[in-house]
Amino acid sequence: MTVDTNFVHKTWDKWASTYVGSGDGQPLKAALLLNHDPTGPSRLLSTVAKQEGIKADPIQMRLFLDFLKCGKLQTETFSIGPNQYLVTSTHENWFCARCMNASNSAGEGGIVMQTAAFILVALYDGSIGAASSAVMAADQFAWQLNRRNL
Repeated sequence: MTVDTNFVHKTWDKWASTYVGSGDGQPLKAALLLNHDPTGPSRLLSTVAKQEGIKADPIQMRLFLDFLKCGKLQTETFSIGPNQYLVTSTHENWFCARCMNASNSAGEGGIVMQTAAFILVALYDGSIGAASSAVMAADQFAWQLNRRNL
């Protein structure tokens, strides 16, 4: 699969400036875009394609991708940074997770969406209302990738 990296980088930069940050109206506190081509040799790609609001550890992200491959979303936990997450609901190409060791009293969560070539991880602070906004924000980016079959 050939990935249009210019499109991905430009789209990410525009999307992240609108949806990721600590300002009012930005539903996500952090986001990661991970390279993921299940048909290609993963050792040829950097694991982390883009990141905003978080400094991702490539080794930990490789472990996260292994977690996704094993298919035990409902029975195991995963880690991103210092936080451990438990999957709360699964859907066709995405799932929601809640942080088990949140430092925020309202809680923290994550939305993980898969496209043909990428995994988008969108992290947010808060509960149900924040989760709904996070899903919408993540879906905006995933939709743009899916339009290009990325």
